[in-house]
Amino acid sequence: MSGRAHSGKWRPDLGDAGAAAVMILPAAILFALFIFWPFLRALWLSLHSWDGFGAPSWIGLLNYQRLLDDHIFLGALENNAIFVVGVVVLKNVLGLGVALLLDQAVRGRAFFRAAAFLPVTMSFVAVGLLWAWIYNPVFGLLNAALETVGLESWTRAWLGDAQIALYAIILVDVWKWLGFHAVIYLAGLQTIPPELYESAIADGAGRWQRFWHVTLPLLTPIIFINTILILSGAFVRNFDLVYVMTRGGPNHATEVVLTDMIREAFLGGSMGYASAMGFALFLIVGALSAGLVLLMRQRSLDV
Repeated sequence: MSGRAHSGKWRPDLGDAGAAAVMILPAAILFALFIFWPFLRALWLSLHSWDGFGAPSWIGLLNYQRLLDDHIFLGALENNAIFVVGVVVLKNVLGLGVALLLDQAVRGRAFFRAAAFLPVTMSFVAVGLLWAWIYNPVFGLLNAALETVGLESWTRAWLGDAQIALYAIILVDVWKWLGFHAVIYLAGLQTIPPELYESAIADGAGRWQRFWHVTLPLLTPIIFINTILILSGAFVRNFDLVYVMTRGGPNHATEVVLTDMIREAFLGGSMGYASAMGFALFLIVGALSAGLVLLMRQRSLDV
């Protein structure tokens, strides 16, 4: 008699597929309730005019047509593009540079690794308030430091100047997330076999040649992963810093799509229009991410 019969309990034989379905069912229900259904609801809402109180009225694609004529939204989209280019370049270059430094056998390496990752653990609000104080034109540390070293001509209202305010926020975002991307690069560096470097040294390759012909090619998948993470974050996780530091000012100079969307939804009472903004952003991020994934796959096939 089988062990199942000895136990005195009947247990259904679901098989591997059935057991897997049962195990993922709770997560699937939560996903459907809190992700998929709100997604469909917001898509439906983007085709309506709704102030958040009365009954939504169907207007079709008029919200999306309005986006093309909204100079504030188009300016916010341009600011998002600048934000994306800035953080993708700086986080990748500086993150890899920090990872290369932290990969060296130096005294206190564990301390420096922890210090580099510390800003990642801080909340966006705390980081925004901290740097708003540093950038303050009257008593901020940055202007005080410039005056101390004799660079008074460089002092300015960093968040009040429409020409540089967005770039000031970009640097803050890079500072916050630099340790996170450096850790990813560090993990990639530690998977490279040391024998490859030994062979390159035996062939007479210098430090730059080893980096260019050994390190960088083997880190290509890590670069793609980091870029996708940075890209998505630059579009959908920049609201907190911008809102805390400038609220989109001065004169919409730091406005991004998320701050414009929140303003339209909760201050302007245009829930349907704000939903259309969200879906336009979703399509842009999805297209860019899909393009990067296809490029990575094509590169892996070529190799």
